[in-house]
Amino acid sequence: MTADESFDRLDDDDYPAYTMGRAAEMLGTSQGFLRAIGEARLITPLRSEGGHRRYSRYQLRIAARARELVDQGTPIEAACRIVILEDQLEEAQRINAEYRRAAESANPTTEARDG
Repeated sequence: MTADESFDRLDDDDYPAYTMGRAAEMLGTSQGFLRAIGEARLITPLRSEGGHRRYSRYQLRIAARARELVDQGTPIEAACRIVILEDQLEEAQRINAEYRRAAESANPTTEARDG
């Protein structure tokens, strides 16, 4: 991958651009916290060729939400489960909205009749 290709990927939420140290610094937490949420399977960091953990912006947002819950006194395992359920709910709502839009565009008379 060229430098230009790497630079273009920085806008990709799933690109593992951050080292564990940088991710912990950005979140204001310890590297141990990142390891703990990895062990709880909240996030699974990608590994560099040298075996170092690398995190994406999406993973950092997930980790930040878990940290908010832990800071409020929620045990880390429970915080991870809550974040997983929140993420699943958001995805289900997104899919539901897509189905609704598809149904409305396939049957526009229903909307006019119901409205």
